[in-house]
Amino acid sequence: MELRFLGNTGIRVSKLCFGTLTMGPFQRGLTPAQGAALLERAFMHGVNFLDTAEIYETYPHVREALRIKPDAVVCTKSYSYDRETAEASFKKAVEGIGREYIDVFLLHEQESAHTIRGHREAIEYFLKKKEEGLIGAVGLSTHYIGCMEAALHYPELEVLFPLINKKGVGIADGGPDEMLSVIARAHEAGRGIIAMKPLGGGHLIAEREEALDFILAQPNIDTIAIGMQSIDEVDYNCVRFSGGTPDGELTRRLSSVRRRMLIQDWCQGCGTCVDACRNHAIHMEGGIARIDYSKCATCGYCARACPEFNIKVI
Repeated sequence: MELRFLGNTGIRVSKLCFGTLTMGPFQRGLTPAQGAALLERAFMHGVNFLDTAEIYETYPHVREALRIKPDAVVCTKSYSYDRETAEASFKKAVEGIGREYIDVFLLHEQESAHTIRGHREAIEYFLKKKEEGLIGAVGLSTHYIGCMEAALHYPELEVLFPLINKKGVGIADGGPDEMLSVIARAHEAGRGIIAMKPLGGGHLIAEREEALDFILAQPNIDTIAIGMQSIDEVDYNCVRFSGGTPDGELTRRLSSVRRRMLIQDWCQGCGTCVDACRNHAIHMEGGIARIDYSKCATCGYCARACPEFNIKVI
């Protein structure tokens, strides 16, 4: 597995980043031991980089994995907006993963220059932790081209984590060509680029080969985060990202897997999920929530927000 520098941060990461969202309670619901076993499999293939977030509730899985590979590079994210929430998020992260140092700490799902400014106090807290040697790099994740544009005006945001795939599934304000253009400018400026949702949250699984060919061909992306829920997925992606050709039977097994959101018939119609969906993929119709699958990124954030636990990823 090829290792690359994450922009100008000096942090070396594998081309494949293991996204842990899919193993957590929003989706597969693996135990920490089961999640760590998948991560161990990826480590055996040369993966050294994993992505988590406060909202994913996978810190216990990461903690178990770090017992196997203590030097793994960890990226986490939170919705912190001031010093108090940032301090709480940092404390939760280091206690959760059992390590005092966080390699990459990002503001989660930023939308624009306005949200970056509104979270300035949290950014300052994380930058202070970087000065203390407790964080390696600070940045943000986003589904918005406009936010990537805005981030170019903040050189202290060294790592950017945009959504990009061949069809632009999940990009909130444009298409893949526009996102690639700003990614290129950010990378040229020395920012580390982590790509998210290259398979469009499962929408592009039927086009897996073409989708991966597209993302792997992008010269301005340092590492690509993919959520994995099974040994088959780990083996397949690790072989592909190492330049090999996966076994035909493995490819056939994976071609039939497609994740989607399910809203149970007993939805109470409270609308909480509508507010939680950053992709505007949920609306109320006939008193219950409905999903526009053309916009859904299968992130599962709506499932976390539902007070009645009526939404899940299947």
